Amino acid sequence: MKRGDAPARSAGQEAPRGMELLRDPLLNKGTAFTERERDALGLRGLLPPHVLSQDEQAERILEHLRRQPDDLEKYVALSALHDRNESLFFRVVCDNIDEMQPLIYTPTVGLACQRFGHIYQRPRGLFIGANDRGRIAQVLKNWPHRAGIIVVSDGERILGLGDLGANGMGIPIGKLSLYTACAGVHPALCLPVILDVGTNNTELLGDPFYVGLRQRRLRGAGYDELVEEFITAAQEAFPGVLIQFEDFANHNAFRLLNKYRDRMCTFNDDIQGTAAVALAGILSALRVTGGKLTEQKLLFLGAGEAAIGIADLVVSAMVAQGLSVSAARARLCMVDSRGLVVASRNDLSEEKRRYALDHAPAGDFLAALKALRPTAIIGVAAVGGTFTPEVLREMARLNERPIVFALSNPTSKSECTAEEAYRHTSGRALFACGSPFDPVTLDGRTFVPRQGNNSYIFPGVGLGAIASRTRRVTDEMFMAAAHTLAHDVSESDLEQGSLYPALPRIREVSAHIATAVASVAYRQGLAAEREPDDLAAHVSSQMYDPHYRSYV
Repeated sequence: MKRGDAPARSAGQEAPRGMELLRDPLLNKGTAFTERERDALGLRGLLPPHVLSQDEQAERILEHLRRQPDDLEKYVALSALHDRNESLFFRVVCDNIDEMQPLIYTPTVGLACQRFGHIYQRPRGLFIGANDRGRIAQVLKNWPHRAGIIVVSDGERILGLGDLGANGMGIPIGKLSLYTACAGVHPALCLPVILDVGTNNTELLGDPFYVGLRQRRLRGAGYDELVEEFITAAQEAFPGVLIQFEDFANHNAFRLLNKYRDRMCTFNDDIQGTAAVALAGILSALRVTGGKLTEQKLLFLGAGEAAIGIADLVVSAMVAQGLSVSAARARLCMVDSRGLVVASRNDLSEEKRRYALDHAPAGDFLAALKALRPTAIIGVAAVGGTFTPEVLREMARLNERPIVFALSNPTSKSECTAEEAYRHTSGRALFACGSPFDPVTLDGRTFVPRQGNNSYIFPGVGLGAIASRTRRVTDEMFMAAAHTLAHDVSESDLEQGSLYPALPRIREVSAHIATAVASVAYRQGLAAEREPDDLAAHVSSQMYDPHYRSYV
């Protein structure tokens, strides 16, 4: 596939013309069709006579978008553009990524999911319901393209918002938009899927505009059978497809990952992608402090998918630097809704028990912080405002440069704001966030906080998987992604308090990560083909370019 080209059509399938062409978002150029194209493709008279360049179209889209009264309306406008002209949509997003990413994904996508049935316009992706058991293979045949990446959710744990059922489709759609915008994965390869097994959200069940099944969640054997049928059918329909699990609740996320990770090409971004982006941020922070990873003590607020995923990858990184597994785990501590995770508790999951301390109980986060004296605190509990001024001041008392990661999203769930983190540590915090915050000026110095957003990691991992045609996605690939991301942070970034690269560099960074991931695939013998002589050039050749191409 040449850069920017759509996957080839089936043999004998004619290229669309006229209104059919204008209604195909992968091919439509709208008013940018040239005079020759209008004559050759049966478009004469179907479009206004003036031909616009893609640059002029993008300028018009931005002018319209910036007049919208709020971010949800901007989301709706961008979704409409996505549905009619994918090239222009991704051109606008790629060229204005700082402005657009918060609109097409966090934090706006959270509100869009909550309002999904009220703003729904056109179908995108596949809704596979509990009522489709026994016919999922047939449902997948209705998808018109050859999928290369599937993002699938059951909608039970959408961001920090909980069970949104089929409304959670906004998440797979948003994630796949970022695969294309941030790493150049061709949009025709992207398939969003919601497994609609019902919802226990009574507000949604009573909403006349709710788009999903009006039933409580399917559990137990029936749920597992549905997932198994979907996985099997997807592998048969799209051989070699990468399946990303997204926003499954804790009780399903870990066991589904463990069940399928050695059987197919898959990963869970909430567990593994979050881990890689957090580890990269920690490595960047240590470039400022001069400390060693093996000397750090991390205290997590939250002990779910994100916390366990981060902890597991940090342990692997510490082991690679000489610590034993037990010594590394002893440096990682967690506080959940019932207090400090300690060995004397009898309510711990298998995943939490790995990090249970032989320590006296502590009932709240501040008490745990004072007792354990961490060098870094990492918030992943989706409970807004929990990094209180007292917590931040105590971190500043304990550490010359306290590491403070408030990674929960959307913004309402953030443990603290950037301004709070800097103000209550006298500007000494090394801060990263899960939601976007504006620069902060304090005592004459301006800090530029950047999101520890998974979009720095998963698009590059996906591109690397596609480029290498790997049969598995391994922990070593996420370790390589984390180190590559940290390496791409410049000294000037660090000087202004940024622990991640500037977002406009995201495609460059994703290409580097994809190359690192593909290299691991070849080294581990997981790739389907011989390694190219120039792997970086091979990866770049796979990246979609949203600029228009000529049809005549």
